Amino acid sequence: MAIAHKLLAYLNQTNTVYETVAHPKTFSSHETADVAHLRVDHLAKGVLLKDPKGYLLAVVPGNEWLDLKRLGDELNRELQLLSESEMQTLFNDCKPGAIPPFGEVYGIETVVDQNLLTLSKVYFEAGPLCQDSCPVFIS
Repeated sequence: MAIAHKLLAYLNQTNTVYETVAHPKTFSSHETADVAHLRVDHLAKGVLLKDPKGYLLAVVPGNEWLDLKRLGDELNRELQLLSESEMQTLFNDCKPGAIPPFGEVYGIETVVDQNLLTLSKVYFEAGPLCQDSCPVFIS
């Protein structure tokens, strides 16, 4: 089972109960939800952002687009998306597109969409992009 090393250590340290759901390699949240037979609104995706104040991980449901201007206005920040090379530097045990929604594990401030906080189960990519199947965790 391919899990980002830092994420696995965090889950074990915090005694988090989780399961994995294997699925073929995918390229979008909608595709992941479809092949793993999950509701896309129960799939959390992380969007890495930055501004002069630092980095920020915004976590939204898989069926939503991040409104960058609205988030920036709410936080009084001028946020922009990170490049893939910057993502790789910050999440060095993860592949782009499989960033787990746990910024605190990587020392990054994190904001989470309120809709995800009401769910009994949230699914998310665990870091590595695999050739055959990738785990999605239930938290």
